[in-house]
Amino acid sequence: MEAFNIRIGYGENEVTLTILPTSDGYYKVIYYGGILGAVRQEDDMESWEEVPDDEIIAGDLPLYKHDLTADRLDVVLDEITVKRIGEEIMNHH
Repeated sequence: MEAFNIRIGYGENEVTLTILPTSDGYYKVIYYGGILGAVRQEDDMESWEEVPDDEIIAGDLPLYKHDLTADRLDVVLDEITVKRIGEEIMNHH
């Protein structure tokens, strides 16, 4: 399973995220070289949910560190962002 990039609207901006499918049935969301979190389809196969941090196997990637002083958007995986990411994953397949 190959990693791929998606673009989602975030506020008034657009952000590019790298999506890394896993063999555990969820997708890691990579932002600026770190794992922002992970998403997976819910049992109804129509909606998406955030994977709890303790279920994410980081592997060789570090967890994303929020840095409000950096010159980039501070992306948070809220319900709306998870839904947008899920929609883009489905569009990619």
